[in-house]
Amino acid sequence: MKNVLIVEDEKSIARFLQLELSHEGYNCDIAYDGEEGLSKILSNTADIVILDIMLPKMNGMQVCEEARKKGVDIPIIMLTARDDVSDKVGGFDVGADDYMTKPFAIEELIARMKVALKKSSKANESSGDENILRAGKLTLDLNRFEASYGSDVLNMTKKEMELLEYLMRNKNIALSREKIVEHIWGYDYEGETNVTDVYIRYLRSKIDNVYNTSYFRTVRGIGYMFEYKE
Repeated sequence: MKNVLIVEDEKSIARFLQLELSHEGYNCDIAYDGEEGLSKILSNTADIVILDIMLPKMNGMQVCEEARKKGVDIPIIMLTARDDVSDKVGGFDVGADDYMTKPFAIEELIARMKVALKKSSKANESSGDENILRAGKLTLDLNRFEASYGSDVLNMTKKEMELLEYLMRNKNIALSREKIVEHIWGYDYEGETNVTDVYIRYLRSKIDNVYNTSYFRTVRGIGYMFEYKE
């Protein structure tokens, strides 16, 4: 039985989620403000977090960012009343795994929770050398969730790391923007269609542009390729 932490200041919504998720077989705990939510997240008892953005004391963005800085790697699904692209990108930048706009269907939330938990479970099951990817001086260590170039540790968000991993595991293969979005953001992602271009630009600014490399190649009419010859 999985443990769900609901961080939501609107008690009616929190109670609704608690009832519905308990009915689905989840153990539910509730925090009504950001500080309490962060404290409970850091206690390492939850398997997944449902996190509202608009919270007293600390907002959801701050909670998520601080949790990731502290090494918390459980799935976090953000909720907001605003259908704003900047909120979605901001949520992914601080380490959220998924994002839903209120009002939402509980069935969709449960489906997304299952996907997030499944991805998390697969990541935890894998270990050893398959979790350390290398291309020249670029290293992605998934055991430590850390990217580095030579001796330099790269400051990267969770989504940037996930995208880098996907590209490195498919090196020298042209991947369409649609395929990348489906793998990283989910098949039903409804945000900006150029989100892949934005995140490739982030990776280039942190790797190619700094170290004079050219890992991230644009494949005209298709999408992108992580290019590296042994």
